[in-house]
Amino acid sequence: MFGGIFISCKTTQNDRSSQKTEVFDQLKAIYDQDLSQCISYLDSLQQATDKADLQRYYRLARRSFKYTEPVLSFTDIENYKFLNQPNILKVEEEDPTDIKIKKPAGFQVLEEQIFANDIDVTAVQKNALLTKQRLKMIQKNLLFKNYKRYHFLWLLRDAIARVALTGITGFDSPVLENSLQESKLIYQRLHDYLKIFEPTFKDKKLFAQWNKVITQSMQALQGDFNAFDRYAFIQQHTHPQLDLWKQTVADWQVEFPFELAIRNDASSLFSNHTFNMAYFSDAKLGASSKRRVALGKLLFNDKRLSVNNQMSCATCHQENLAFTDGLAKSKGQTRNSPTMLYAALQKKFFYDGRAGSLEDQIVAVVKNKTEFHTDLKTVAQFINQKPTYKRQFEELYRKEANEMNILHAIASYIRSLTPFNSKFDRNINRQENTLTAEEKQGFNLFMGKAKCATCHFPPTFNGTVPPNFKESELEMLGTPEKPDTANAKIDPDLGRYHMFKTAERRFFFKTPTVRNVAKTAPYMHNGAYKNLEAVIDFYNRGGGAGIGIDQPLQTLPSDPLNLTPKEQKALVVFMQSLTDLSKDKLQ
Repeated sequence: MFGGIFISCKTTQNDRSSQKTEVFDQLKAIYDQDLSQCISYLDSLQQATDKADLQRYYRLARRSFKYTEPVLSFTDIENYKFLNQPNILKVEEEDPTDIKIKKPAGFQVLEEQIFANDIDVTAVQKNALLTKQRLKMIQKNLLFKNYKRYHFLWLLRDAIARVALTGITGFDSPVLENSLQESKLIYQRLHDYLKIFEPTFKDKKLFAQWNKVITQSMQALQGDFNAFDRYAFIQQHTHPQLDLWKQTVADWQVEFPFELAIRNDASSLFSNHTFNMAYFSDAKLGASSKRRVALGKLLFNDKRLSVNNQMSCATCHQENLAFTDGLAKSKGQTRNSPTMLYAALQKKFFYDGRAGSLEDQIVAVVKNKTEFHTDLKTVAQFINQKPTYKRQFEELYRKEANEMNILHAIASYIRSLTPFNSKFDRNINRQENTLTAEEKQGFNLFMGKAKCATCHFPPTFNGTVPPNFKESELEMLGTPEKPDTANAKIDPDLGRYHMFKTAERRFFFKTPTVRNVAKTAPYMHNGAYKNLEAVIDFYNRGGGAGIGIDQPLQTLPSDPLNLTPKEQKALVVFMQSLTDLSKDKLQ
């Protein structure tokens, strides 16, 4: 028994409607009690002044908050993000007339405030009050009407994925690195919730298996943060639980009304079958197909689409270089060419995040004076004059080429570039057993001590935050103009600032994927670093702050990582294992 708050089920098989209502009432009761406890501890924290009391009440409040996480993060993601946001200035830019700058609040901020060398008690009390008030508002507006079994199953899967992809990385415990124990709390509460749904299981062995695997996960989530084997945890716990989840869907005879970012039949987090690509695209443009992908590939490689017949998409995104061009800055451009592999699995495009969709990015390239320097209407006219193209568009889209279906064809091709067939993927999915001890160590460092995964989130290893995949993060690293190691000067490119002229967004750039990074040198938005060893050295020193660049809004922790030479080498070897199979196997 976990938490001492089980509530017995009294439903009968003859009253399914009542059973559905009662189980969610019981789930709500547990959730409500966790909220109440968290509010109570925050109230004590708000009144405390002694360092020991502040730290004790914080730990108790944080514990209760983690108990709420599976439900809160699923039912109220925006409030969850407010309560669990990093201690970084929050900038919301809707348009030039609607820019909001907000100071961070919530538990991560409290952790950094309370476990600092010098505690500002007034600041702690103010933050505790804000956090408590937000939780009270959440509790006051608790609504569980119309919730169905598929909602709980989604909640369950989200919690399992969140533990694996952010929970065990230290993403939201930046000072205490208490991530393993907190992940254990998540599993404790999932055990409680599943107990409520026990009568729903037709196969009682399946319910017993859930109890077994959750207990095993809780036993595994202990030990030293840096020494924890995250690779083994995902392979031996997370993925089997996804398979068990699918069995539960079948046992409960659940039909989902739609799919979220992760497909309803996914059994791995690292597979080309993991993601619902429609979630990352505009549904109005229709479904993709192999023939539409093939048409998009032709367009992607056709230089005749540009005004001077000298540039195609492939000019800067060459397939043999993992869809980059090998240059520090692409010819005629001001920034490094990013890979198109996995580009579809994000919510912001371009280094400064100025495009909100893949289609918007394509439009911008077509119109850019230093790239295609034309427009889609002109491109469509050209295509419709070419019999082979014209015939394909009429067959595949039931009409001649126009702005919308041209975008759809090219975007369909780019969305097909998500192979997930690297050596790492094949090993974590048990398709082969060739990953070396050094490569596994590199992954565990990436996910733990080196803190890479707190910005480059698995499984995409870019800045799109799992498991909801609704937001792609921008970071300020203090990237130097040249690869200096002392008294460096920041690169003059202001990044996101150019979009809205928001001072708090100077030098901010989107976090790119590190998949296929072994093929995409040179690195950073300006191509400052020629090899991965230099990039890791930059991070190991504390980013810009570690080489003499003083930027108060640097989002990368400024403290050195203290990685040994062997650990740095292991990181490189791991990232090399993220190289996908040869181009003939991408499709």
